[in-house]
Amino acid sequence: MQSQLGPLFLGSQIHGASHAATRLLALQEFKAANTVKINPDVPQKNARFLTLEARKTLLVPTPRLRSGLFNRIVPPSGATKEILRICATSQGIKEYSVPVGLDGKVRVDLVVVGSVAVSEKGWRIGKGEGYADMEYAMMVSMGAVKEETPVVTIVHDCQVLDIAEELLDDHDLTVDYILTPTRTIKTNCKRPKPQGIIWHKVSYEMLAKIPILKSLRYKEKQTGKDVTLQDEHPDLANANKSAALNEKARPGNTRPQAAMGSAQMGQQYVESDSLSPRLEGSGTITTVYVGNIPPSVRVSELKYALREFHATPLKVNWQGAQHRAFLDYKDKAAAESAVSSLKGLSLGGNTLRVELAKNQRNKGQVEINS
Repeated sequence: MQSQLGPLFLGSQIHGASHAATRLLALQEFKAANTVKINPDVPQKNARFLTLEARKTLLVPTPRLRSGLFNRIVPPSGATKEILRICATSQGIKEYSVPVGLDGKVRVDLVVVGSVAVSEKGWRIGKGEGYADMEYAMMVSMGAVKEETPVVTIVHDCQVLDIAEELLDDHDLTVDYILTPTRTIKTNCKRPKPQGIIWHKVSYEMLAKIPILKSLRYKEKQTGKDVTLQDEHPDLANANKSAALNEKARPGNTRPQAAMGSAQMGQQYVESDSLSPRLEGSGTITTVYVGNIPPSVRVSELKYALREFHATPLKVNWQGAQHRAFLDYKDKAAAESAVSSLKGLSLGGNTLRVELAKNQRNKGQVEINS
C-alpha cells in the first residue's frame, strides 16, 4: 500500500522508533529468535544494535535490493558496544557484512519492518516503494520464512492510525506486533501474508532494477510455477472489450451480451486477444488448433509457453471452457513451424493436441464445429 505520509512522520519515526526498539527485549518472539531480519533504515538502527548485542544473527536487506537480498552482519571478534553500534549503522553494514545468496539456506525467526503508518489491526502503510513487501515475498519464495513467522513493526505512537482495509492489496505485508515508546500491541491479524512473489505484478522495469528477482524467477520457473510478468499479461479490460467486439461482429450473433456475466461469456464464445493490429485485412492467415487443455490452465500460461517455444502467434482465440484455443499465424509456413515446435507440449499434466485447424477462412477466422 502506497503512502504520501512520509515527510509528516519522518522525525517521529527516527526518535520514536529508537525508544520503542527497547521493547523488543521483552518480546518472547525476540528472545526465542536466533536469526532476525531488520530493514536498513535509520529509524531501525537501535533495533539492529539490540539484536547484535543479544548475540543474534542479524540479516539486513541490501539497499533497494540492488545487489542481492540479504547482508549478514558479522561484527569483529570481541566487539565492544561501541563497535556494535557502528555495525548497526549504514556504514557499518557496508564494512561488517557478508552477502547471503538465494541458496544460503537461511531461516528467519523474526522479521522487523518500518512503517509510515500502521493500524492496531496489523495493516501497515510503507513508503510506497514496496520494498518491505517484496523482501518478505522473496523470503517466502526462498523458504526463509513461514506463515507463522512473526512480523514486528517499530514506530512512534502517532503513527498508529485507523487504516481502511480496502486500501490493502494482496501483496501488502501485515504485522503481528506493533512496538511504540509506550505500548506493545499484539494485532492478532487474520489477514494472510503474501504467499510469495506475485509475478504478474512484477514489471520488466522492476526486474531490471532488482537483479536477484531474475535469479529467483528462473528458479521458480524450473519448478513449474507461473512466472508471467505484468508486462506479459493481457490487459483484462482490453481483452474483454476485444472479445465483446469480436462476438458482436460475428455473423449470426443474436445473443444479448449485456445479460451475460463474465463466467457465462467465457463459456459461450471465443475470448479473443488480438496481438497484432494489422491482422485484419490479411488474407494469408493460417490457424493452428490447440486441444486437450486442462480446465485449470489459464490463457496466460498458454501464452507463456508459446513465447518459450518461440511460437508466438498474431492472435489467440481462447476457448477455455471447451478446453481448446486457436492460434493465428501470418502464413502457412509460420503455422507449420509452430505446430512442429509445440508437439509434445504439456500443460497442467495434459499433453496438448496441436495441429493445423481443419477449416481455414480468410482474415484469420476459424470455422468452429462443436
